[in-house]
Amino acid sequence: MNTGKVDVLLGLQWGDEGKGKVVDVLTPRYDVVARFQGGPNAGHTLEFEGQKYVLRSIPSGIFQGDKVNIIGNGVVLAPDLFMDEAKDLEKSGHELTSRLHISKKAHLIMPTHRILDRAIEAAKGKNKVGTTGKGIGPTYTDKVSRNGLRVGDILENFDQKYAAHKERHMKMLKALGWTDFEGFDEVEKKWMEGVEYLRRFHIVDSEHEVNKLLRDSKSILCEGAQGTMLDVDFGSYPFVTSSNTICAGACTGLGIGPNKIGNVYGIMKAYCTRVGAGPFPTELFDETGKKIRDLGHEYGAVTGRERRCGWIDLVQLRYSIMVDGVTELIMMKSDVLDGFDTIKACVAYKLPDGTVTRDFPYEIDNVEPVYKELPGWKTDMTKFTSEDQFPKAFADYIKFLEDELETRIGIISIGPDRDQTIVRK
Repeated sequence: MNTGKVDVLLGLQWGDEGKGKVVDVLTPRYDVVARFQGGPNAGHTLEFEGQKYVLRSIPSGIFQGDKVNIIGNGVVLAPDLFMDEAKDLEKSGHELTSRLHISKKAHLIMPTHRILDRAIEAAKGKNKVGTTGKGIGPTYTDKVSRNGLRVGDILENFDQKYAAHKERHMKMLKALGWTDFEGFDEVEKKWMEGVEYLRRFHIVDSEHEVNKLLRDSKSILCEGAQGTMLDVDFGSYPFVTSSNTICAGACTGLGIGPNKIGNVYGIMKAYCTRVGAGPFPTELFDETGKKIRDLGHEYGAVTGRERRCGWIDLVQLRYSIMVDGVTELIMMKSDVLDGFDTIKACVAYKLPDGTVTRDFPYEIDNVEPVYKELPGWKTDMTKFTSEDQFPKAFADYIKFLEDELETRIGIISIGPDRDQTIVRK
């Protein structure tokens, strides 16, 4: 932890690495937790005290009673979904209005953005990206084309602004030949209720707030959504999200200078998963892949979609560590591999022309993974409380990963609960 600095927590793979749990484990060290990008497709699942919570837009620090939580300008927010999420948390005894601050510059996901999302995906046919249909891509498209509606707009002349944006979207939908508006009026009504609900919260100039907190020597943890390989610039384009999920996104998504970045925690699974379409070099289509999916409960927290599973990809991880400037690694779900006789790790790619590379290439559609096979540890580690209890084969696996990735693994998760977390000495 760096007081007066912003520490950043990022997923290093294709998302779903277990960021929510880690934020919840780390937050006691920080004064502030901030989200800097993404929308309500990113479900962070947290389990503790026998309860399971799924957070979509609200920072995971909300479970720590005395923390300030900030939704930054880089986030896109759906008022109706935000209202549902917040009310669920309030029902479970977590008071939000005094502790959750929302940037005026965060963009609003309109009901028509969701229809546009479906219409654009349908128009792509077999080339569709596999979005969650939450309207996130079209909202970011409006943002970069300077046509966006922002949280700050709800404070003045909102009805007029909303009507103008809605009319523009309807013209676009007509041009796409889209006619399915079933249930739209009900969705829009609830969305407007969400806007009213949003007014209860601190709506702030978050860039000023964040920098003032830093000047006051407060410690801030920035929480990323999705994963590095879904970054719009550096991910497996075009099968990516519409925002910058890498560390640099924390600067643009919160309004902080790069000299304010402290530690960068990179989260990875002991294997690899991916949701939706797009290339995935180490994907397993056999019983091993199915076994990993079942043992790891690899289904989307928000969508319930089955995740594609494969062995850990060290070519991809080295690339993520490089573009994010990772200072320490956090390995999740190592317990899922507890029962395997052997573990595989992709150490290089064989390219279509036969050459072998350890560098992540421009395209990964046609690469063939080059694996190193390691002995499994065949030990149930879910009850362990210290790294001293690790079997030798697992300790060797950690050492192998650290050598390959040239980065220390500081935290290892051995189960879904908050307590099943081992912080290494």
